[in-house]
Amino acid sequence: MDKIIQITAGRGPAECTWVAAQVLKKVLEEAQENQLEVKVLQRESGQENGTVASALLMLKGKSVDQFIASWSGTIQWIGQSSFRKMHKRKNWFIGVFEVESLQLKTISEKDIQYQAMRSSGAGGQHVNKVSSAIRATHLPTGISVVSMDSRSQHQNKKLATERLIEKFKISELEQIKQQVNNQWENQLNVQRGNPTRTFKGSDFKNEKVVRNYKSERQSAKQELIKNIKQISD
Repeated sequence: MDKIIQITAGRGPAECTWVAAQVLKKVLEEAQENQLEVKVLQRESGQENGTVASALLMLKGKSVDQFIASWSGTIQWIGQSSFRKMHKRKNWFIGVFEVESLQLKTISEKDIQYQAMRSSGAGGQHVNKVSSAIRATHLPTGISVVSMDSRSQHQNKKLATERLIEKFKISELEQIKQQVNNQWENQLNVQRGNPTRTFKGSDFKNEKVVRNYKSERQSAKQELIKNIKQISD
């Protein structure tokens, strides 16, 4: 199944859009290493050259779930801003989120209706007398295209089918984009602390994250003691 993720700088400053660009590169490289199919569906550039405000990726492959899990959450970069040399801040955060799955449909030949029609425009008597143009309509969605490029009805049917498929794909992509817009809270939910991955320095070197589960262990211990007391009583 295809999976879609969003890499976002949220409403962070230019430094965060630089981090998002570096994370996009890392994700693409790592996806290839894991033999995953990956396609950039959308890329919104930041204000600075070479930066990314938001990117939408489609991933497919056997280990796609584990791969996404290894990236999902807050990504931290520790480093000096290249845009503001005197800025004291050294920690920058962006987010990687899985977008709710939207199944991309495929066009079935049985769902396409073809209608022969007379071509319009220049072309002489042939255009006026022969119904060589073809209108192709995708019945489930109502998407329609017309081809009148050729004098051959067969060729126009082929071109109309190709154009219909392309228009259908564009429509599907717009639906995905709209879904991302509906999940705009992702842009706002880039939370600091307990990052999924941490990178450091201008070379964006991966830094091993050591998670602190002390509070979780303490809470679990207290819960266990409480349950034992209840059983004893």
